[in-house]
Amino acid sequence: MAISDKARALGFDRVGFASAEVPLDTEFSRYEAFIDSEKHGEMAYLAKAREARRRLDTADILEGARSVVCVAERYAGTNDPDGQGIARHIARYARGSDYHNHLRKRLRSLAAFVRKLADGAEARPMTDDVPVLERAWAARSGLGFIGKNGLLIVPGLGSFVLLGEVVTTLALTPWTPMAERCGSCTLCLDACPTDAFDGPFVLDPRRCVSYLTIELRGPMPEELRPGVGENLFGCDDCQTVCPYNRTAGETKPRYLPFGRWEATSLEGLIDLDESAYDALLVGSPVKRAMREGLARNAVTVIANRREPRYRSLLERVAGEHPDPVVRGHAAWGLSLLERSGD
Repeated sequence: MAISDKARALGFDRVGFASAEVPLDTEFSRYEAFIDSEKHGEMAYLAKAREARRRLDTADILEGARSVVCVAERYAGTNDPDGQGIARHIARYARGSDYHNHLRKRLRSLAAFVRKLADGAEARPMTDDVPVLERAWAARSGLGFIGKNGLLIVPGLGSFVLLGEVVTTLALTPWTPMAERCGSCTLCLDACPTDAFDGPFVLDPRRCVSYLTIELRGPMPEELRPGVGENLFGCDDCQTVCPYNRTAGETKPRYLPFGRWEATSLEGLIDLDESAYDALLVGSPVKRAMREGLARNAVTVIANRREPRYRSLLERVAGEHPDPVVRGHAAWGLSLLERSGD
């Protein structure tokens, strides 16, 4: 199909097709229950535009939508290096350039191509900044299946994939959804350092390290801080153990760690001023954590090491840092040292 060929020429690794005319009633019911239980925490944007998440053929998305083209691109593979400096403390998707920029550009090109396939055809490109249940649409399109950790698993690519969509008024033949293939495996659930899964397919984001280090503003719950471990920004634990990621191929250059991470230490992140912060994080999705959040996270990682060599640093930060949350996390780190007798 011409659309598939164009998508692959643009660098996408997989393409699937789904009907946009049938709403995601079952998936949306689960989503509503998730919101009603307030598991979204401080991510208020997840509770907005509820109906837009059920359907694509609306004024909010695209009136008259009949089909959705779903694409996936691998961002991490078996050759993905941990890198030096702070890179190894950052989730794999965020070690290089912000995916939103180049993903959005290529989706626009794909949408422009779709519009040319028929007179009057409309097409709208979408990334994860649009209120749609993109993993559910991807699963419906036959791209892959939803794993027990709630992520889309694409056989041959694994779960380290970015998703995008082009919604169109064209009537395209939908593909058959793929059956779930996790079987009795629970490696992803068992690997979670903060026990954030209530069960298979059910995540409580408020306990997830990615939420704690990226979305949460303010102090982390004390009981969850040890589970953050060495994670500065995000967490890949439930993915790295997945058997489907063992043969994921090579990582594309744009997703490899920035070289500037190598000269940056956790300690150096704590006292970054605004200009140094902007220079370090230009073009990086890590900026989402905010300057104070990144300092809080760095202090948390250092505190989790429980090493006496950090005592003087923690004492200084606890007494002098301008942000009260960072001071509080440093004081907590000192309490860990006291409890361990160091």
